Amino acid sequence: MDRILTGGNAVLLYASKCNDIKTVVNIAGRYNLRRGIEGRLGKNFREKIEQNGFIDVKNRGGMIEYRVTKGSLMDRLVTDTHAACQSIHPSCRVLTVHGTLDEFVPVEDAMEFAKYIPNHKLQIVEGADQEYTSHEDELASIVLDFVKTSLCKDKCVPKTLSSCTNTDKLRDSRL
Repeated sequence: MDRILTGGNAVLLYASKCNDIKTVVNIAGRYNLRRGIEGRLGKNFREKIEQNGFIDVKNRGGMIEYRVTKGSLMDRLVTDTHAACQSIHPSCRVLTVHGTLDEFVPVEDAMEFAKYIPNHKLQIVEGADQEYTSHEDELASIVLDFVKTSLCKDKCVPKTLSSCTNTDKLRDSRL
């Protein structure tokens, strides 16, 4: 079975540890994981997480989207994205899509992925924000074209990659 992962940092980290992934779609992933934490968790996030052991992250409507624990924050702070990118197997095709008006993750992060991932395609979407508002069709078309092309290429590629069995160290990197 063909394995395709979509998302941001978590899928790239998985692909760096496991050779069973042939295609990765990185949408608005953050290269520098130390950046943006205060914007998501608040100014005194270190004190809050020390005091409570976690921080609940709320959306613009005030609803809790997810919980960040002290452990998950520490995992994020010690993650070496540069090394992870260089560890992605050259046969794994990676697409990074990023909008020029992303208000949370600067487009420069997408360019860093392009520098260090061996089999990488970078697609910048002019005028797109973090949620690709008014650019959903363009995003869907970019991803669909990449996945279709990858699936066609896989038909000619022998299945010689080993599977990853050690997934216990993977973490949710959504911050």
